[in-house]
Amino acid sequence: MNKQQNGIKLSFLGGVGEVGKNLMVLEYNNEMLVIDSGLAFPSDDMPGIDIVIPDFTYLINNRQKIKAILITHGHEDHIGALPYLLRELPNVPVYASKLSVALIENKLKEHKKIKCKPICVKPKQVVKIGNFQVEFVKVTHSISGSMALAITTPVGVYFHTGDFKIDYTPIDGDAMDMVRLAEISRKGVLLLTADSTNAERPGFSMSERKVGATLDNLFVQNASKRIIIATFASNVHRIQQILNICEKYNRKIVFTGRSMLNICETAAKIGELNFNKEIVVDVNNMDKFEDSQICILCTGSQGEENSALTRMANGEFNKIEIGSNDYVIFSSSVIPGNEKEINNVINLLYSKGASIIYESLAEVHVSGHAYQEELKTIHTLLKPKFFVPVHGEYRHLKAHSNLAKDLGMNERNIVIPEIGDTITINKNVIKKSGTVPSGIKLVDGYEVSEAGGIVQRDRMQLAEEGICIVTITISAKNGSLTSKPDILTRGFMTIKGNEEMLEEVKDVLLNQIITANFKTQDWSMIKGNVKKTLQTYFFKKCKRKPLIIPIIIETN
Repeated sequence: MNKQQNGIKLSFLGGVGEVGKNLMVLEYNNEMLVIDSGLAFPSDDMPGIDIVIPDFTYLINNRQKIKAILITHGHEDHIGALPYLLRELPNVPVYASKLSVALIENKLKEHKKIKCKPICVKPKQVVKIGNFQVEFVKVTHSISGSMALAITTPVGVYFHTGDFKIDYTPIDGDAMDMVRLAEISRKGVLLLTADSTNAERPGFSMSERKVGATLDNLFVQNASKRIIIATFASNVHRIQQILNICEKYNRKIVFTGRSMLNICETAAKIGELNFNKEIVVDVNNMDKFEDSQICILCTGSQGEENSALTRMANGEFNKIEIGSNDYVIFSSSVIPGNEKEINNVINLLYSKGASIIYESLAEVHVSGHAYQEELKTIHTLLKPKFFVPVHGEYRHLKAHSNLAKDLGMNERNIVIPEIGDTITINKNVIKKSGTVPSGIKLVDGYEVSEAGGIVQRDRMQLAEEGICIVTITISAKNGSLTSKPDILTRGFMTIKGNEEMLEEVKDVLLNQIITANFKTQDWSMIKGNVKKTLQTYFFKKCKRKPLIIPIIIETN
């Protein structure tokens, strides 16, 4: 079999059948390119978990084959897992745009021991990496420095859009390079993988400039009020418009929230945000100005627990107290799953007298992802032979595949992937050809653990069933009990009103352990018997299975 018949392989460790956690692997013979390394946020059944990242087992097992990591843009769902991947692959080069490099470097500083110097690349730049020739192509998205990838392989050209929309009037004036896409198309595109996030939405997405016009009007209409805007910290174009409006109406800007401060400082340092530094006021000096002179730009558009806006709503943000003269703008969309948290924050803000506006009431947000007509434009321009929809839940991928079929693509030339799938493509055929190790890892602080590990199971049990701590005190001299066992419960029954039950529990336990010889018997066996006795008792009495922790203490 010759090299062309071998085909290229595309494996998916995240970003398909889900929103977030984007990570793909392109492979030809013994060489691999990793495309993005993103995170996802934990679900309700993951207490104490900060973020969710892909399982890197497949990459670790093939570390010698990995030639580079290619980053399409600097959003967390594309770079958030990178520090954890670089722990395992410390010497692999990382290619990214100027802003993406700056954001990655900030992340790596937090992790300290990771030594990696990302390589900055520009649109139209071509990099030869082993058998691959990678060209970075300018696209528009909700963050600066977003790029598609045109990868020439021995089998043909593979084009990956990354996250994108077609905005003909972008804030920075740097539109998507449609001319280059047409030129790439003339060479022939073997395979296209494209953003499917908005594949169900008909028409065209609105330009980011539309949001600027709406915000400008809201500033005029609420000229006497203090304006608070919650948005995604990474939406540099949105932030640039807000800064421009503040300068226009002589308002000082107050940045709040760690990620907002970090990203704005980073973007300004490299020239991606441009504004008069004199309009920025520290939150501690804000009280020197009238409400009509202040705009607070903050995190918390998704109701995140420790975000700036949530702390303001709860009255826990020092120096900022929400009142009737506050006008709060949620300049963001609702990420599915965050509805409850956002509604809680909105209700708290209303209860404090604030006025509030959000996406369903005014055009204060536009999506950074292409709608159906934009997707059709990309398909029509590139004319790929094969297509794999990515970046979205299964319904989004299905809608995108239907769109490709409506444009005339043969159904046999379209494959909808699932996490763990490997798809093989040669000049004539595309097919699923196997699976690779996949799944998720849970990050708590800087520690990475297995999904469903013992810590996670304990947390779930604590949350759902409660805890019972039993303290048994024995004499060090003869091993006999010195008193009745002491029982402490939390999360499933209170002491008040259950005094009789607690005394009954102590008696039941006492009858079970009174004959135990603590001098000669294995304590772990005694503890096991205590657990069994209490588990049976509590389930019989209150249909609960608390986490039971027996403690044996010797006293002189």
